[in-house]
Amino acid sequence: MTKPNASLVTQGKPKVGGAVFKAPLGTALPTDATTALPEAWIQLGYVADSGVTNTISIESANQKAWGGDVVLNGQTSKTDEIKFKLIESLNPEVLKVVFGEDNVTGSLEDGITVHCKPLQTEAHSFVFDMIQKGGILKRLVVPEATVTAIGDIVYKDDEAVGYDLTMGAVPDESGDTHAEYIAKPAAGGGA
Repeated sequence: MTKPNASLVTQGKPKVGGAVFKAPLGTALPTDATTALPEAWIQLGYVADSGVTNTISIESANQKAWGGDVVLNGQTSKTDEIKFKLIESLNPEVLKVVFGEDNVTGSLEDGITVHCKPLQTEAHSFVFDMIQKGGILKRLVVPEATVTAIGDIVYKDDEAVGYDLTMGAVPDESGDTHAEYIAKPAAGGGA
């Protein structure tokens, strides 16, 4: 029997240089925790200190036999959501995730215009890069996700303006709603 091992308990901190990235659907997905992302992956800046929350919900139904005994527990559905708050509210790429690619134009230098239309935003692929205890790298790769909820946008003098997003993941052709890769960095490699 294996004993508990405190060295296997960890936390997740954002990877230095960026932790949340988006890319158009069809972009090659990373298959490990250590390979640098190509330029197609756009970094979405700072995330609020609440971090990233992955919620996997499973619903099931019990089948009872005559007499009332439960004889089968069958899964009826599964959802995979990722929640995080992007706080670079002056970043056009962040605004495009929130409001849709075609609803955001311009740059901070020239002026940004955001149209808030009742259309569903585009699906993207997402990567979440973290550093865990001991420098262990963890990467969550979401092949396809869409914004399914936006929290209240608060404008006040003691809080960063941000977009509290819930993303709903959709299974890819292999059935994955997301993949997780965990690895020690190469000797001499930085995070």
